[in-house]
Amino acid sequence: MESAYQLAWLIPVLPLCAAFILGIALIAFDKTITKLRSLASTLSVSMIGASMVLSGNILWSQIQGHEPYLETFEWASAGDFHLSMGLVVDHLTAVMLVIVTTVSFLVQIYTDGYMAHDKGYVRFYAYLSLFSSSMLGLVVSPNLVQIYIFWELVGMCSYLLIGFWYDRQPAADACQKAFVTNRVGDFGLLLGLLGLYWATNTFDFVEMGERLEDLIHTGQLSIFLASVFGILVFMGPAAKSAQFPLHVWLPDAMEGPTPISALIHAATMVTAGVYLVARCSVLYALAPVTMEIIAIIGLLTALFAATMGLTQNGIKKVLAYSTISQLGYMFLALGVGAFGAGIFHVMTHAFFKALLFLCAGSVIHALRGEEDIQKMGGLKTKMRTTYFTFVIACLAICGIPPFSGFFSKDEILWMSLSRGTWIYWVLGWFGAGLTAFYMFRLVSLTFEGANRWEENLHPHESPRVMTIPLVILAILSIVGGFVGIPASLGGGNAIEHWLEPVFMDAQFVLSTIPYHSTTFEYVLMVLSVGISILGINWARYIYLRRCDIESEVISRYSNVYRWVSNKYYIDEFYNLIVVKPIQKISESIFFRWLDVKIIDGAVNGTAEIIKLLSQRARQIQNGIVQGYAMYFVVGIIIIIGYLLFW
Repeated sequence: MESAYQLAWLIPVLPLCAAFILGIALIAFDKTITKLRSLASTLSVSMIGASMVLSGNILWSQIQGHEPYLETFEWASAGDFHLSMGLVVDHLTAVMLVIVTTVSFLVQIYTDGYMAHDKGYVRFYAYLSLFSSSMLGLVVSPNLVQIYIFWELVGMCSYLLIGFWYDRQPAADACQKAFVTNRVGDFGLLLGLLGLYWATNTFDFVEMGERLEDLIHTGQLSIFLASVFGILVFMGPAAKSAQFPLHVWLPDAMEGPTPISALIHAATMVTAGVYLVARCSVLYALAPVTMEIIAIIGLLTALFAATMGLTQNGIKKVLAYSTISQLGYMFLALGVGAFGAGIFHVMTHAFFKALLFLCAGSVIHALRGEEDIQKMGGLKTKMRTTYFTFVIACLAICGIPPFSGFFSKDEILWMSLSRGTWIYWVLGWFGAGLTAFYMFRLVSLTFEGANRWEENLHPHESPRVMTIPLVILAILSIVGGFVGIPASLGGGNAIEHWLEPVFMDAQFVLSTIPYHSTTFEYVLMVLSVGISILGINWARYIYLRRCDIESEVISRYSNVYRWVSNKYYIDEFYNLIVVKPIQKISESIFFRWLDVKIIDGAVNGTAEIIKLLSQRARQIQNGIVQGYAMYFVVGIIIIIGYLLFW
């Protein structure tokens, strides 16, 4: 199996090659490559498919008990400073590689049907391949600098893909919003990265953890300063994974094509933040206050986003808020030290959230771009495959056994109680009920009840190239959780046990041994499943049997509804305290003069100087042979004079 590790570098490089080839072809042979659509998609799908096979091979090798693999080369050095680049393969890397490549592969197959008639078909595949390559490069990074490089590449790709339909103003605004919001978080990440290097003199994760522990135990570094570094680093994941208050970009990112929504929300950009915090587990274990902050922010985000999901009518907007909420649960797990449970939920969430978005895309495709669930209904009989796979994904996200989300979400709730506090469990449990309610509100209004679509529409099931990925993801959403069956249900929680070596040092620092009582765990399981079933049935009752209840509630609690449906006016608040002041400052006389006279003047002045010099130089090339001969002779005389007299 040694060859699997020697070829590991190909995993991010293969989709990068596809992106490079398609990009060059678009630049050099735009019209030709546009006509060869099938060739472009075949290249892109084949490359990510090969990466998926290599990733599966590495995962199997790690399951067989092979040691973690590290390969680096010196990238830069100056005096005592040495920076290496390369790749690391351990249990965490192997799991993430398989998640990213599998979901990316299925999304790219689905894209062939969804984007079939789009004029930017080839460009979209080039972006998808670059996006997948960037995320895979991030996953195999052995140090913080390399992660930061790929972190920014992922951000760049998200900008390109969210704004793919750049001729639409909402898409152009959304990609700028995502870019700017993430830059806020990334600035904190950069400061934290530099602070950690200042303290430990290394960017390597393992060495950094060991040196931080020594520095704190010997009193050379205070826990307060370590906590500050941890919070700064966490700002990057908070923005990338859309945690409050940097969550505002993710719902607007729905302006991009649905396949990229599935990829961003399921396996790439938003889970990068969870991965980074998990990879820095020792840092956070040494700063318990920071872990508490992460847990609180995650829990509040989970509840906060769930309430907003109750009032949204855009099918992808509901799923966007569900993503923010589920990411909150992942950070709750990381905040209480349950790193394995957090990654387990990353895995199950990748399957059912990709399925939810691709099903939403199938509905939008059938209704010719319609996204308002109030204008849907009755699609159950028209799109059976989409309907049944969507319901499977909803049951998984609601935590209904035996679907995958039950095992991972229940493990997070259990760990939030055994390693955290009762309030964590209670609020997380309540959030699970809200999730069940708004997801089956979505099912009821989209697929069931009366037909509310326009008469000229004739919805039908999507082509097989789109439905086959749905079926595969539905199967994964059913069976994916069985690798995490807890001991109380007769399992050994294989995935968390398998991830233990990665988080061993962090767990040693935390020294937390959760209290296990089989009877008590059964009680918590029953309660968590019970509130989900209650939420499901309540949603179906309101939206299928008593449709008047919603309008009555909205009328009675109009002020509350207005606040929630307008996302608590957070966007308006940011616009008031950030956007407008910056606009006013930039429009002031001084800054306008600075922009026109200094900045534009420097650029335009440089152009004028080059233009003037080129005009003078052009006079030399006048076509008169005698003049050329004279220049030649003068040049020879100058050279001879220099050699004789200098």
